[in-house]
Amino acid sequence: MDAAFALEVLDKAPYVTVSFTRPDGSPYGVPLSLARTDEKTFYFHCAPEGEKLDCIAANPMVALSAVTRCTPTVGPKDGSFTLQYKSAMAIGRAELVKDNPEKIMALRAICQRFLPSHMAAFDAAIERSLDRTAVVKITLTEPPTGKRKQYDKSGEEMKWGRME
Repeated sequence: MDAAFALEVLDKAPYVTVSFTRPDGSPYGVPLSLARTDEKTFYFHCAPEGEKLDCIAANPMVALSAVTRCTPTVGPKDGSFTLQYKSAMAIGRAELVKDNPEKIMALRAICQRFLPSHMAAFDAAIERSLDRTAVVKITLTEPPTGKRKQYDKSGEEMKWGRME
């Protein structure tokens, strides 16, 4: 599936697994709550110290993956055991945001995505915790890709590019 499909999956996923490389070269993947602000920029927040930031300092390249609408099913035509799903993968470069206006913009995007009904409390929360909150920006270095398995109403698998 195309980049627009993949971005939609990344936007709808309740969390996105971000995979980092530790300083010793071993992998480290963690599900995070990301918010996207444009076609290639994602943000997440975290503590100002910790393994994610250690990984970024050692190797800023990260991989993102997400799955939505994952439903075990029996193939309508052949009775096979399978899954219907939508998934996305992306590669990007992570960096710690040091500029306070960009941090606030990113935190606003995260809050708007996950707690839109609580935005009235946003400014007070920023006053209390901006200095003890780290924000990481992930800039995609190539277009994201997506995959899916989905059946139409007549039980036919919808192959690549077919949307309904």
